[in-house]
Amino acid sequence: MRETDVLEVLELLTDAGTPAWVDGGWGVDALVGETTRAHTDLDLVVLADQLDVARQTLSRAGFDRVLRDWLPTALAVADAAGREIDLHPITAAADGGGDQLLPDGSRFHYPAPVPGRIGGHEVRCVDAATQLRCHLGYEPTDKDRRDMALLHQRFGVALPQEYQGSSLGR
Repeated sequence: MRETDVLEVLELLTDAGTPAWVDGGWGVDALVGETTRAHTDLDLVVLADQLDVARQTLSRAGFDRVLRDWLPTALAVADAAGREIDLHPITAAADGGGDQLLPDGSRFHYPAPVPGRIGGHEVRCVDAATQLRCHLGYEPTDKDRRDMALLHQRFGVALPQEYQGSSLGR
């Protein structure tokens, strides 16, 4: 998944009336304003009441293979080239953010999106503190550790124990 792919997907969704927020690895890169590593997928936060339109729009663009259907929590789709998009539906909240229904019935709150940059273009993305919260509760991978170390370095987010000693490897 390249910068141009991300921007194309975001434009398709915006044109369809379903603007999305960039999350995950691309969300970290959007926050720091540069592509820091290769990405295999694109994580997007979308409004749950716009999920059907988002799915139809992505399907028309070739993202018609369902990889994981964990709705109402998440849905991962791919195209024939192997590019993957993970959709995270939320119900809008009064603060401009929204709540994602988790498999155990609890909710995860995403605050309102913040501005970021991908390929020189402004995008809406998940803030640094929420990025960190999204990376808790499982054994982090090397790329998770690197992404969280980058957020710590650039934004001062406090790293929990499982991310202590992480290095950017630069």
